[in-house]
Amino acid sequence: MAHPDQEVPVPGFRCKPTLDGEQVLLRPVGADDVAALLPMFQDARTARLTGSHGADEPDEARLRAWYGTRGDQDDRLDLAVVEKATGQVVGEAVLNEWDADNESCSFRIAFVPGAQGRGLGTEATRLIVGHGFETLGLHRISLEVYAFNPRARRVYEKAGFVPEGVLRDALLWEGDRVDATVMSILAPEWFTHRGRPARAGRSS
Repeated sequence: MAHPDQEVPVPGFRCKPTLDGEQVLLRPVGADDVAALLPMFQDARTARLTGSHGADEPDEARLRAWYGTRGDQDDRLDLAVVEKATGQVVGEAVLNEWDADNESCSFRIAFVPGAQGRGLGTEATRLIVGHGFETLGLHRISLEVYAFNPRARRVYEKAGFVPEGVLRDALLWEGDRVDATVMSILAPEWFTHRGRPARAGRSS
């Protein structure tokens, strides 16, 4: 525990970075990205995989208003996933539900139809998770994945996430009850996974 008089750096969620990979670029998402992301909100398969009940026809104006405020948030990070080969926005990657006291947050990622299966999700996951541990000083990043989404689970496992337990019958979807697996990755595991020495304490 830090000494009361000692200043403890806090993760800079207000800073919205650009993260550069081989296939994807993650950059701050904004209102102008809604047109590219709209198919993601219109896709029935995406709604099922994310457990989004009662998804009405998306209201583009409302979405633009919401995405237009993402840059002002100091407790979460919303980044657009840009496929470098085409320059197109193909999804979003998000760190949210930040728990400052416990140095943890949640992670989610989603793509427009047709963007899966090319390794974009794996790289985007590694980029934003790496930022969470290496720059924001987080200790734990967690997520939930439904049993009918083994592809996403494999992506998370490639990034170093491990299953912690099962939320039984967590989702009721079209009459079927579906389990959700809680997965997480801890900072020491990330640095071991990446072959880098772990940092001591938090970083600013």
